[in-house]
Amino acid sequence: MKKTLIIAALAFFGMANAQKGTILVGGNVYYNTGKNSVGPNENKSNYFEFAPMVGYQFTDKWTAGIVGGIASQKNENTSNLNPASNTEQKQNDFKIGAFGRYTIPLGETFAAFAQLEAGYQGRKDEDTSFNGFFSTTTTSKASGFFVGITPALFINMNKGFGLNFGIGGIGYETLNYDNNGGDFSQFNISFGQSFNIGISKNF
Repeated sequence: MKKTLIIAALAFFGMANAQKGTILVGGNVYYNTGKNSVGPNENKSNYFEFAPMVGYQFTDKWTAGIVGGIASQKNENTSNLNPASNTEQKQNDFKIGAFGRYTIPLGETFAAFAQLEAGYQGRKDEDTSFNGFFSTTTTSKASGFFVGITPALFINMNKGFGLNFGIGGIGYETLNYDNNGGDFSQFNISFGQSFNIGISKNF
């Protein structure tokens, strides 16, 4: 049975009091680790993600800026029948793009906003096999683009600090691998399937 432990999950979505002429700075940090045993095989996984963002609030409702992100994933598979033999998969991702946000105040305490993001992304995969004597590594690279829209609710707590609640969104992404390695595309609707809570502050 797979057991996954979420060590940290923080999301910063800057909006604060929706004040014209303020600077938005934020990002999210997420770490996940898991262990899964099936028969004689044991699999360990680790995932880390950091996605910063910075923007400028042009009006009380419109904000625009830059988003980025890096992510690293590692999976190790070991056989208890032959501990010297194992496989390892590493995946490193990065993103850079722009975002636009439209905010609708619902009073002094609440506000709703929708954020549209789009940009370039890249990926590097490394697959390594070790038989106890020799190791073989295969590397592949890919690039593509991403676009997505995410609605959320903001609650102003005190002096511009607040909480943000998101319940998923709509996204589309592509990755094209080098050396005829194949293409990847994905359309995702995650309303009600994911949930995050964050804090925010405008400067």
